[in-house]
Amino acid sequence: MNRSLAVLLLSSLILQGCVFAPGQHMTPGDITTSDPDEPKAQLVDISPKSLQQQQQRIAADTNGLPAELLNYKTPEYIVGPGDTLLVTVFEHPELTAPGSQDQLDANTREVLSDGTLFFPYVGRIRAGGKTVSQIREQLRMGLAPQYTEVKVDVKVLRYNNQRVLLSGAFKTPGPQSITNIPLSLVQAISVAGIDLTDANLAGLTLRRDGRDYMIDIDSLNRKGSQLSRIFLKDGDYLHLNSSSKNKIYVLGEVRNPQVISFATTSVTLLEALGNAGGLSPDSADGDAVYVIRGAENFADAPSTVYHLNAKKPTAYLLAGQFELKAQDVVFVGPANITRWSRFISQLLGSASVVQTGAAFSN
Repeated sequence: MNRSLAVLLLSSLILQGCVFAPGQHMTPGDITTSDPDEPKAQLVDISPKSLQQQQQRIAADTNGLPAELLNYKTPEYIVGPGDTLLVTVFEHPELTAPGSQDQLDANTREVLSDGTLFFPYVGRIRAGGKTVSQIREQLRMGLAPQYTEVKVDVKVLRYNNQRVLLSGAFKTPGPQSITNIPLSLVQAISVAGIDLTDANLAGLTLRRDGRDYMIDIDSLNRKGSQLSRIFLKDGDYLHLNSSSKNKIYVLGEVRNPQVISFATTSVTLLEALGNAGGLSPDSADGDAVYVIRGAENFADAPSTVYHLNAKKPTAYLLAGQFELKAQDVVFVGPANITRWSRFISQLLGSASVVQTGAAFSN
């Protein structure tokens, strides 16, 4: 959303707030018992207790990876169509040409689309769906009638059958081959590289066997992270979402109302207020700092309004630990606003308009 649209919507909010007369103050009851036709909201004070509850929820979200992802063990590599095998029959130069690269290429066998390959004196064998050791034994047994105590070695020279696909905000999206060495989620991301100017680090989607898993890359460096335990399998699809929808709206009596885009899991309330230049010293009510969450769905479910009394000395310690989420609206009320139940109801509706306008402009 561009700056002019944000300012226009902000002006609408302030004009709504200025119609109220002095003499009242908002309480939790003012919100929960408002008119049935007005948006519903739950008021929560930002306090050490509510912060502890928030941190517990965040820890559960970031560390609670599904067991099926953590328990997946990479099996032995299964050869398939497109793979190129290097077959060596020791002490038999008529079957294995030693030396140069050209001779090395002569010893390779590509697995055809039907899963078969051809080898002299053995004929066409089925290699697809088998491990390297199974193919080695199959060739040894096929050569046994012509060569006694034959020694055969088989390696995969080029892996082309199994792969994972990466798309979205990576520097080099595209397929990555699965080899005989297990491919971890962290390794695949490292190889592809992250476009930090566009990526939403909390918005990685892993699609496996028809199911989508949301993964927070930003949690990798947090205590207790288990991302390094996730290994990928053939057919996995990774999509890293753009941060274009990761927005926080800072409105009201701040020096520089703005829309904040962020790439990490979240930003704190203190960071958001700091980016907006802080509270306006001439017009802001320090006891009227609010975070509106869920305004985009207020018609279907109650929103949550978090309240911070910025007049208290500990306020900025609390704000520095309160983590905002995408689509949160931070609003600083003007001084002497009253009839807060009506004001918050209108604020919820206006917050929804702000988010709708941002989505439309994108």
